[in-house]
Amino acid sequence: MLNAGLAGKRYPASTYEVTADAIRRYAQATNDLNPVVNSDNPIAPPSFPCVMGIAQLNQVMYDPGLGVDMAMLVHARQEHRLFAPIKAGDRMEVSTLLEEVDLADVGHTFTVATSLINQNGDLAGEARSTMFIRRTGKVKASPEKTERGEPVFEATEEVTEDQATRYAEASGDHNPIHLDPQVARGAGFPGVILHGMCTMAFASKALVDRLAGGDPSRVRLLGVEFSRPVFPGQTLITRAWRLDSGGTGEGAAAYGFETVNSRGSAVLKSGRVEIVDSG
Repeated sequence: MLNAGLAGKRYPASTYEVTADAIRRYAQATNDLNPVVNSDNPIAPPSFPCVMGIAQLNQVMYDPGLGVDMAMLVHARQEHRLFAPIKAGDRMEVSTLLEEVDLADVGHTFTVATSLINQNGDLAGEARSTMFIRRTGKVKASPEKTERGEPVFEATEEVTEDQATRYAEASGDHNPIHLDPQVARGAGFPGVILHGMCTMAFASKALVDRLAGGDPSRVRLLGVEFSRPVFPGQTLITRAWRLDSGGTGEGAAAYGFETVNSRGSAVLKSGRVEIVDSG
């Protein structure tokens, strides 16, 4: 059982040096061919904050006082708010708060809030990661609440057999359910599952390419729920639609999105991205 008494705990901050090589390796691990994230002076994609925050997130997940069973942990939700472009050469102070611990009957969750302060003292981004500790072999899906409209694009992605290994190396997320078939089977899966953040990165690059003109710095918010595991060899389809509600920032357009597998079952749902005008 998770220790709900740890909610509100702050963890020691760390420093992350953003390098061109780290951004490019992440792009390659997520099949992102966008020249903006693969150049000699790249801008990081909107999903990259998870790389900068993985060491901090691990502080929480491996905190013996919290009591996380890593074999039963899956990613439930992720949200990134981006206030400044993240570029090679940036030096980020990364700080983390265990924001919430929820001991629901179906399974326990905890939410980690991470802030990224750049070398100028500006808040460059915030990330919220909600993790679910399963009590049974399946994750209970949350009620469907996606506002859908006519799709403005549809993008297909093939998950390679070595995708999870490549993503682990680029992201620093080495949870064995993504790498060791025996551990994955012991956790109730038929084999290794892809990192949820890799699936989110697939959707993110499609959103940047199709809605932001290939410019990742135009994305101000990216959030999604993880609803089903993804396995190597699967084909994924991402669809997005314009939201009438609009964006929360000035000049921002809001879109909903989801990613489904070849059977039409959602693996990402309740997605929301907000994009500002260029220039």
